[in-house]
Amino acid sequence: MEEKLMSKKKPAFPVNERFNRYLAKYNRNTKIPVFYDDLLRFSGSIVVYDQHDEDTFWVRCYYPDHERVEIDISLKKVYTILHSDGSDDSLEYLNVDAIDYCTFGNSKPFRVKVRNILNDSFTYFYVKKADASRLYGLEFEHLLSPHRINFLVYKDTLIEEHIAGIPGDVFIEDHLPKCDLRAQTQIAKQFVKFNERCTVRLLGDMRSYNYVVIPTHDFDHVEYQIRAIDFDQQCFEGNLKVYRPQFFKENFQMVQLVSDKLENSSIEQYRKEERSLLAKRMINTQSRYKELIRCMINDHVSTKDNVKQLRNDLYAFSKDMKFKRASTMGQILRTALDFVKRNYDTVNMQRLLE
Repeated sequence: MEEKLMSKKKPAFPVNERFNRYLAKYNRNTKIPVFYDDLLRFSGSIVVYDQHDEDTFWVRCYYPDHERVEIDISLKKVYTILHSDGSDDSLEYLNVDAIDYCTFGNSKPFRVKVRNILNDSFTYFYVKKADASRLYGLEFEHLLSPHRINFLVYKDTLIEEHIAGIPGDVFIEDHLPKCDLRAQTQIAKQFVKFNERCTVRLLGDMRSYNYVVIPTHDFDHVEYQIRAIDFDQQCFEGNLKVYRPQFFKENFQMVQLVSDKLENSSIEQYRKEERSLLAKRMINTQSRYKELIRCMINDHVSTKDNVKQLRNDLYAFSKDMKFKRASTMGQILRTALDFVKRNYDTVNMQRLLE
């Protein structure tokens, strides 16, 4: 019988005053003209199907005419705040083509499609309920991953930019079988590094539909990266396996690819590479990282039972006594990241002394 990794639905956690000050300091907390609850006032919707006529779990919302005009103007202003200087100069050239609502998952986001009418180029952004654990996930992604991410939060509303890429489940089903041997090996390498990054920074629930695969065309081949797109499960669950993508059945083909294409020595090499990069990013963003981790240490974004279970799992995994003394998820995460940085500093010092 398959082990159930996830607990019941995760609750939303409020953003406390200390974390709000941090977000304001780094230009994340900005006044916006529309709230999540405003978009809930749609009067009807139709199902959105994909190119294969399958339900996408998104519905396209429509609003009363007198409200749609106001909502469109507000959403265009949000777009300019997120992607530009927030001025009204370009509003006349923007059009809100669609407002979609997701009926699946934890955050129930709205997806807004904004098009430039001068050239028909378009982009998306998301409107969600502000949840402290999700915001911590976004900030740690910005600081500790190879990718930068843009978002805004105001009161109980989160505005999040769209992360372009091929959804992991779609890539595994439609694209992976067509990849040549070199590409498959490179994808296996990236999955090992992605798995390590999620584990160390305690980003959970990376099932295949919660990350994207990004192909980048070089002059003679295609490179691939794997990037998280869902940050709801930052430091909430108590089961350590939730933070290791390799244990989700949705990622079985990726795990099989790693097993088939990589030797154990190569897997360990790529894990060490990713831990070293994480340590370097902590050093390079030291001041901001310390402020963020202190906010989380003094916050509560999980349950006492989950904290107890995770610290015990991590102690069994690492034998580091500091995990046993942690009383919040922030302390557990700091201990995990300090463990990685300490090992990097030790190896680096040994190399300098040789």
